[in-house]
Amino acid sequence: MTTTYAIPLRTRFRGIEVRQGMLWQGPAGWAEWSPFLDYSGPELRPWLAAAREAAELGFPAPVRATVPVNVTIPILPPEQARQLAADSGCRTAKIKVADPREDFAADLARIEAVRDGLGPGGRLRVDVNGAWDVDTAERHLRVLTKYDLEYAEQPVGTVEELAELRRRLLRAGVSVPIAADESIRRAEDPQRVKELAAADVAVLKVQPLGGVRRCLELAEDLGLPVVVSSALETSVGLAAGVALAAALPELPYACGLNTGALLTDDVVARPLRAVDGQIAVGPVEVDQAALQRCRADAATHQWWLRRREETAG
Repeated sequence: MTTTYAIPLRTRFRGIEVRQGMLWQGPAGWAEWSPFLDYSGPELRPWLAAAREAAELGFPAPVRATVPVNVTIPILPPEQARQLAADSGCRTAKIKVADPREDFAADLARIEAVRDGLGPGGRLRVDVNGAWDVDTAERHLRVLTKYDLEYAEQPVGTVEELAELRRRLLRAGVSVPIAADESIRRAEDPQRVKELAAADVAVLKVQPLGGVRRCLELAEDLGLPVVVSSALETSVGLAAGVALAAALPELPYACGLNTGALLTDDVVARPLRAVDGQIAVGPVEVDQAALQRCRADAATHQWWLRRREETAG
């Protein structure tokens, strides 16, 4: 059985208000294929390879029973951001910044609020999604050093800019580690991050990179500490990310896999959600009533079927 879901988000995230994707069951379990609508052509193929792995092969054996996760803070007013952090049960927060509708002062207010919501010992990281140029990134990260950030994720757009920014920060003694996300998952050659010494941390996402096994190979090749993050999936897709995090030899950072809480619904009986900052490792069980509740309309389903056929080619 193949179905297409359409689930509204609790708040606008990554420019979208409704998340869509396809689900099907294979001999090894349930699979999710949910490339964002701005992906096209060859970019779609790794997402399909990841879904096929989940359905047909399953996942490697885990080396840990739980995975530490962060709370993801969208572009929210400070009080809402503070409450989300406080209610999450997580000790680490990834805070979205650099929204074009806001200024840096709004980012600072959100970061302050989240720090307050986490309380003493809480850890912070920011996600810029490549929105700053190098000069702006250097200027803003100098200010953000007071928050003792774990890292700044994709502060600039290209791997060359990441490398330049990292060199500038090192020369200036600014201690903000740099994490690469888009420069890995949307790059023709993810190894460029290693070749240019452009990052301190690698953010890996299972679907865009072609599956759990491919991510394990890439993690070994890059030789960087890894944070596993989601592509804003249902619990079916999140389970693949949890499987990757569970199989990594080392996991020094909390992972960005608690994003199911950003959706208003889910397709499984027991959605993957953090408990005391951890998500348990294991298979998910799709619930037929929830699947029906989240089902997309017929036209949307047909569009996704055509998209998958064209990708499989």
